[in-house]
Amino acid sequence: MIDAHHHLWDPARRDYPWMTGTALEPIRRPYTVDGLRTVTKAAGVKGTVLVQTVSLEEETREFLAAAQAEPLIVGVVGWTDLTAPGVAERVASFSGPLVGIRHQVEDEPDPSWLTRPEVMRGLAALGEAGLAYDLLVKPPQLPAALAAAKALPDQVFVLDHAAKPPIATGEWQPWADGLAALGELDNVYCKLSGLVTEADWARWEVGHLTRWAEHVLESFGASRLMFGSDWPVCELAAAYEVVVDTAFSLTGSLSDGERLEFFDGTAKRAYRLPAAGTRPS
Repeated sequence: MIDAHHHLWDPARRDYPWMTGTALEPIRRPYTVDGLRTVTKAAGVKGTVLVQTVSLEEETREFLAAAQAEPLIVGVVGWTDLTAPGVAERVASFSGPLVGIRHQVEDEPDPSWLTRPEVMRGLAALGEAGLAYDLLVKPPQLPAALAAAKALPDQVFVLDHAAKPPIATGEWQPWADGLAALGELDNVYCKLSGLVTEADWARWEVGHLTRWAEHVLESFGASRLMFGSDWPVCELAAAYEVVVDTAFSLTGSLSDGERLEFFDGTAKRAYRLPAAGTRPS
């Protein structure tokens, strides 16, 4: 089993602009490799993808160093400024198992940020470097995500958290149509992750997520859908093992082969992860 989406952080060392307000107080503490090792071992996870949390190349280098020291972390989705010149040179300067790049597009005031010419140039450079691009978007940014993915058919895109469906409020559109449109593109993969924190944190049940998860499954299929815990953000609503159990419940309609794709094969293909026991050069 591969957990294709988790984080590490230490608020004592660095500011996290998104980690404000009293609601996030429970996770405003250090989350380390030791903690990751503990929760994944109990759940039977054998490999993970560590994903950026701030717009700093310094964090990316720290994550790559952590991955090189910890065999459990098989890939890193880092950050670089896609609008800056020399994106190819920037990503080539990273040392370690870099498999993708992400920017917190959900926080950009311009819903069309992804289709700006300078951003598109950066995305094209990622494709040339063989790196995936993680789409961290909400429903208002889905049209731009679709336009970018259509314009760059050779670039692999990975949609984080199924574009954060508004489960708590029940607003089906425009999320549903936007997600389905992305699902029609062969170069777009999706993570079934983060759903518990889009629901009511205190009162959610698996049944509250079923309609949304079924739409994601229908739109992408097991071969382009992967599991991600979104740990430790998930702890706002559920412990790690509960998230894993929920993922098993939501994918109960899959065959054994399809479930193997969801929990293992899809992440390996999308991120070009190394075989077990090996590391990328």
